[in-house]
Amino acid sequence: MRNYMPKVGSLGLDMMFRTCTVQVNLDFSSEADMIRKFRAGLALQPIATALFANSPFTEGKPNGFVSMRSHIWTDTDKDRSGMLPFVFDDSFGFEQYVDYALDVPMYFAYRKNKYIDCTGSSFRDFLEGKLPCLPGELPTLNDWENHLTTIFPEVRLKRYLEMRGADGGPWRRLCALPAFWVGLLYDEISLQNVLDMTADWTQEEREMLRNKVPKTGLKTPFRDGYLRHIAEDVLKWAKDGLDRRGFKETGFLNAVTEVVRTGVTPAENLLTLYHEEWGQNVDPVFKELLY
Repeated sequence: MRNYMPKVGSLGLDMMFRTCTVQVNLDFSSEADMIRKFRAGLALQPIATALFANSPFTEGKPNGFVSMRSHIWTDTDKDRSGMLPFVFDDSFGFEQYVDYALDVPMYFAYRKNKYIDCTGSSFRDFLEGKLPCLPGELPTLNDWENHLTTIFPEVRLKRYLEMRGADGGPWRRLCALPAFWVGLLYDEISLQNVLDMTADWTQEEREMLRNKVPKTGLKTPFRDGYLRHIAEDVLKWAKDGLDRRGFKETGFLNAVTEVVRTGVTPAENLLTLYHEEWGQNVDPVFKELLY
């Protein structure tokens, strides 16, 4: 990856060595359930990016973003990242995701405890025994599972769905992230609310949110308001969904309630501290965000 990344984007090495995310893995019960959760998760991923935005500094200075980590993914490797517009096609299902994954360029095959460079080939080539790096050899199921781990969209499908849009952060927000997604996707009413709200969002609107939120967070204009106004509804649905589960989990969302109420992301709070209390010195961030 270290050799390949600079060939396909300008920020791939930054992604590998200078970013930290936290992901939530969610089950689905059927193909139809997967489709609904995948669409809701993709549409709302920019909201999660905004709520948990926490990477406003690079090399000790403000970088102009609230989530530099999220921005970095926009120029890492477009063949294996992004918002996957085909997920919103009427024909979408397991087969379409497999077709997509088969054509994502491979990184490697793993043989005899060694990584073999297979860049430039697709898994579809591998299925046909046409890998130059392993001529005539056919893949195993383990090869396929490895390949799926080298695909990095905002939501990733394996035997579960990975929500990949949030920055790493302090432990209270680490607990808030699964609560946020579980409240939305594991409750039928909340999930349907999300699908109804996002049903008429266009591909262009979803891409616009994906690209602008890393810079403008909840202040990103959307239709006749701002993303913050949508986040208010979404957070309420997440809380309602947790309430209906009956496990007294809504307290985990306290860490992002103030973010939605004020429209101020965690990154913007850090920037205020940087410019005021910290005297433009980033070092106190390490104490501020201690676990």
